[in-house]
Amino acid sequence: MRHLLHCKLLLTLSFIFFNSNAQESGVVNQPNIILIMADDLGYGDVGFNGNKEVITPQLDDMATNGVTFTNFYAAAPLCSPTRASVLTGRAPFRQGIFAAHTEGMRPAEKTIPELIKKKGYSTGFFGKWHLGWVEPDKVESRGKYSPPWHHGFDETFATKSAVPTWNPTKTPKGWTSWGAQEDGSWGGSVYVQNGKQVTNNLEGDDSRIIMDRAIPFIEQSINNKTPFFATIWFHSPHEPVVAGPDYLAKYPNLTKGKQHYYGCITAMDDQIGRLRNFLKQHNVIDNTIIFFCSDNGPADPQVRKGNASAGPYRGHKHQMWEGGLRVPSFVFWPGQIKSGVVSDYQSSTNDYLPTILDIVGLSPSKKIPLDGLSLKPVILNNKTSFRPVPIASGYQRLYRGTELYALIMGQYKICIPEKGNDMMLFDLKNDPGETMNLASEKPELLITLQDELEKVKNSWKDSREGKDYQW
Repeated sequence: MRHLLHCKLLLTLSFIFFNSNAQESGVVNQPNIILIMADDLGYGDVGFNGNKEVITPQLDDMATNGVTFTNFYAAAPLCSPTRASVLTGRAPFRQGIFAAHTEGMRPAEKTIPELIKKKGYSTGFFGKWHLGWVEPDKVESRGKYSPPWHHGFDETFATKSAVPTWNPTKTPKGWTSWGAQEDGSWGGSVYVQNGKQVTNNLEGDDSRIIMDRAIPFIEQSINNKTPFFATIWFHSPHEPVVAGPDYLAKYPNLTKGKQHYYGCITAMDDQIGRLRNFLKQHNVIDNTIIFFCSDNGPADPQVRKGNASAGPYRGHKHQMWEGGLRVPSFVFWPGQIKSGVVSDYQSSTNDYLPTILDIVGLSPSKKIPLDGLSLKPVILNNKTSFRPVPIASGYQRLYRGTELYALIMGQYKICIPEKGNDMMLFDLKNDPGETMNLASEKPELLITLQDELEKVKNSWKDSREGKDYQW
């Protein structure tokens, strides 16, 4: 309990206003920055986290030669909220983004691309946006028009939400859920490039289609001798999960479902390898930092079918169990960081913005509360001291009255893991699989952590209701 009180003191000093430590030495000026995110990729769906079946040589090599984070959390156990946290360093509840297709990114939110333009960066977005509509005349029941070009991106190639991972303009054979069309076309999201719908080069592997647009942007930045910030958010392995023939053939001894699931992951891995080779050929790989993660845990249907895995963790997407929140993650920067580092430092998607600002020599505004902190000391110096800021998460839907929360501080976690549960308490250090609820054994600790969660929730509420800015 003494340790917990010490943590509370640190929280009081550092939670709301985090000051960047930009003066730390040893960082190349204006490194290129790439944010890569998979969609619904489980903790156990990559080789570097122990999966012996899936073929992910590029991701595995980058993790081995970078810093692998084993305690990395998505800001929410589903897509849109996490994506908002990546770009802003702020919990989704601060922004009113409670779930998928809920609201959209507010114009007043300051994003990574908007901020680092002060350092001369060119900025590009490629892939699944999911933070607002990308077609101005599209009217739907949820969300609003808030495309990436309203939030600091110069070059964009984006879909509003998911598309098939193979032939993204066609309904996959056997798919009868959302987006399916009787004529075989795809009735869901379309690709929009710089405000105009795209109709060419949309056949085959979706990860290649995305990379075909990202690489020319990077090449132009290199030719212009401009540092670049590229956000590449793949659709794989989100449903509809489809792999092309060559990738299905890589898994001849697996079930058809796993062939498609692993096949589209391997296709994504190949495109990440293509990107690495391009950076090497243009002699910028050593001055390019690449962040990789997933937006949440594996999708519920894929887990039930036995295709996807959260590794040793319980639960999946849409749940506050570790399997819904803890995701694969690494940072790769061959010119700067020591390779082979496996860090158990608790970190999250909220940390990306303050980390990137710290690396490029910018400080976040003291007027706008952040929920993340800079991972620069961890990345460059492998510092693993106790995290002074808790990792808090939640999501809320009017549908079925869902309202779930989690707070992680040190080795302890409280959460309402899924609808119908009361608040539970787990010791993640000794019980990472969350098999023993300690709420009745440690009532004082439960109350203390619940009080901390309420403070965080009140801070979130202040932000989204206008305390930080007018919107």
